[in-house]
Amino acid sequence: MSSSGKDLLEGSSSPTGTPSRYESQKRRDWNTFGQYLKNQRPPVPLSQCNCNHVLDFLRYLDQFGKTKVHLQGCMFYGQPEPPAPCTCPLRQAWGSLDALIGRLRAAYEENGGSPETNPFASGSIRVYLKEVRECQAKARGIPYKKKKKGTNQTKPNDESTSTIHFS
Repeated sequence: MSSSGKDLLEGSSSPTGTPSRYESQKRRDWNTFGQYLKNQRPPVPLSQCNCNHVLDFLRYLDQFGKTKVHLQGCMFYGQPEPPAPCTCPLRQAWGSLDALIGRLRAAYEENGGSPETNPFASGSIRVYLKEVRECQAKARGIPYKKKKKGTNQTKPNDESTSTIHFS
């Protein structure tokens, strides 16, 4: 099988041979993370990267976010649609961070990293993403209710179908 045929089967190229949007974004994200590590003082080799570097990277990205996250003291805290602007910070949206971690987790292993040492699959990353999701939900007045095992709910949570679960 030709390499382009293999790429098609793996979903990494379009029929014209160009990388898919997902593959292009994954490569861009991987390069951005690599540049972030190189810019650390002292630079961090990828082989020494751990979950703390990933957490620092996620916090660094917040400065480029576009999602208004109201602080607890803000008069609009907990309101899904505030009636006026406020000075609360812009942050990266939880869904964007979740998708980013999924792409970086895949890229790490595609670039020779072992699944056992993948810093993007760390439990501390899952905890951080969960905390970001809950914090942003409260700030926006959108409750996230954890499903109880063994009980039927009348309406499933929107996030339940789009959440990436790391094993």
